[in-house]
Amino acid sequence: MITADLIVANLAELVTCEPSLGEGPLGVIANGALAAADGRVVWVGPQSRLASGVTLTLGGRRLDGRGAVAVPGFVDSHTHLVFAGSREREYAMRAAGASYQQIATVAATRAASIDELVNLALPRLRAALAHGTTTLEVKSGYCLDPAGEVKMLEAIRRLDELQAVDLHANFCGAHEVPPEYKGRTDAYVDVVVKEMLPAVAAARLARYVDVFCEEGVFSIEQSRRILEAGAQHGLRAKFHADEFVTLGGAELAAEIGALSADHLLKARPEGVARMKEAGVTAALLPGTAFFLGLPYAPARTFLATGVRLALASDFNPGSSMGLNLQLVMTMAVSQMKLSPEEALLGVTLHAAHAMGLEADVGSLAPGRLCDVALTDGPNWRYLSYFYGVNHVRAVLKRGRLVHER
Repeated sequence: MITADLIVANLAELVTCEPSLGEGPLGVIANGALAAADGRVVWVGPQSRLASGVTLTLGGRRLDGRGAVAVPGFVDSHTHLVFAGSREREYAMRAAGASYQQIATVAATRAASIDELVNLALPRLRAALAHGTTTLEVKSGYCLDPAGEVKMLEAIRRLDELQAVDLHANFCGAHEVPPEYKGRTDAYVDVVVKEMLPAVAAARLARYVDVFCEEGVFSIEQSRRILEAGAQHGLRAKFHADEFVTLGGAELAAEIGALSADHLLKARPEGVARMKEAGVTAALLPGTAFFLGLPYAPARTFLATGVRLALASDFNPGSSMGLNLQLVMTMAVSQMKLSPEEALLGVTLHAAHAMGLEADVGSLAPGRLCDVALTDGPNWRYLSYFYGVNHVRAVLKRGRLVHER
């Protein structure tokens, strides 16, 4: 008999994202239930076996799922959640033919205090949580100077302490070449490597390191230097690769053993195949293609290599102003021809792999955190099928009810 301090019962479906625990590639248990202790899952199975397998501790809670479909809390592995300024006017101008620029966000974020950045980001996090996201990567990269990048990462740390979604910081000081270094990219790379990275590492402000490896931004050689320097400070690589030009970012990700290479709209299939062999996750961001009116990444071509495929929001003010991973799944199915199963794995287990967190999140196997989204609808397929609405009724984080509609 397993002892638990939380039981969630009366579920129409329990989607574990662990094939060994249920039917199909998602491990679906019809009329399922789960139990947790100290914030982690200890038992999953059919409700008919709950009474004989689990006992609730004195003072423990039994939550009535009321026929909900339970899925792992969503994992958003690529966001730029912290920034100041607003760019809705640019959005309208771009619809009329203007080009994408992000320098206005840099100026506003440089001018903002930590408190201001935190207060701006908190409503965004509430929206993400309300749509089922329980784990979220957040990049710096909108200050592009040593003090400002540290400020952004300190804001991320404070945000992590203030609300329920688990935040994992990514140092992205090489998101762009700042105006004062235009034409002197190597000199700015020196600042990133010699000043920013040591300061970030000393204060333990980030888990990952990122670079915008793209023509006109940072070359393969410059990107390799930054990512390898990050590795020397214990930061795992998760970086922008082959978004607008086929530069070789996928191959670089395989070479250095990155956790993920992200965007990949212009990646070579052979480069993605090398990523697969190196265990690198391909993180695709359909919201960006949707928002900018660009072609979508060739997901089926990539999947033919066997690579693990994650999906993320790329939430940012200039090219993907959306945090709803349910809608991202719809885009992935309708525009990139993923199966609904592949799309759901993309925002759960595979996204957890893209962050190196698969031992804790992304599935509801025993031992994982009890991060659960309770959703309406007759089955899990409605998450990507019935689009434009929020299916999430309630959210558990580490076994605690943190959102209820």
